[in-house]
Amino acid sequence: MTGGTRGAAELFRDGVAVITGAGSGIGLGLAERFGSLGMTVVAADISRDRAALTVAAIKAAGGRAHAMTVDVGNAEDISCLAASVHDRFGDVRVLVNNAGIETVGFTWEISADRWDRTLDINIHGVVHGCRAFLPRMIASGKEAWVANLASVGGFGQMPIQTSYIMSKHAVQSFTECLSLEIELAGAPIHIASVIPGMVRTHIFDATEADEGAVAVAHRTAMREVMAAGGMDLAKASERIVDQLAAGAFWVSTQPRMTRTFLDARISFLRDQSRPRLADDLMPIFADMPVAT
Repeated sequence: MTGGTRGAAELFRDGVAVITGAGSGIGLGLAERFGSLGMTVVAADISRDRAALTVAAIKAAGGRAHAMTVDVGNAEDISCLAASVHDRFGDVRVLVNNAGIETVGFTWEISADRWDRTLDINIHGVVHGCRAFLPRMIASGKEAWVANLASVGGFGQMPIQTSYIMSKHAVQSFTECLSLEIELAGAPIHIASVIPGMVRTHIFDATEADEGAVAVAHRTAMREVMAAGGMDLAKASERIVDQLAAGAFWVSTQPRMTRTFLDARISFLRDQSRPRLADDLMPIFADMPVAT
């Protein structure tokens, strides 16, 4: 399914866009972009305060937006969100399953609760979002878009970020299969895997869940890399929305970076190599503290 020659300004000038994790990061950037094009944005976030700030920014720019709270890791919670959005605003044209968290540290040092929370938000949040919203989107018979946030990390390997990388591999696989299911169902819904590269957000800010020197050191190193070479959030968001409008399945903020990760993955699988750090990642781990 393709979006033809219509552009984002034409396709997304009205209708409802629901974005989870809209209180910060890429969710915030996409909420502002869809709002600037004329859509009514439902900014959903686990933090009402963060969602409200996003809504305030969209309204200040002349857009329409509403803040709603949701815990995407809770299936009942996101089902209630879907029902409430439909009752208040009608059919949803764009759903962005964006909510996600970064967890860092050695696998055996991360608590079971943090492991569960990471996978619930990053994986189950995407699944729950699709299960909650798709039935009504399909029933409407209208053209719509579902975008799931994967990552270039979903094609690679990265120690200390194991739970996050694992979750993004899962999101990519889920989205590929979901696309086939929508095709079999004959629904006019575009499914997209959004693959951000290095975009300047606050995802590597310290959290109370960080345990040990390894987690702190890794977050610090990644923040520095992001600050030095990350893409501007507004530019990344515009690229994402333009590719959604074009009907793309593969939606990359930095296509060359995505290609590099894909090529490395293809070689790894073809050669059945042992996992290894890419040369450009070695400096990040050069001074890593020893695990406790």
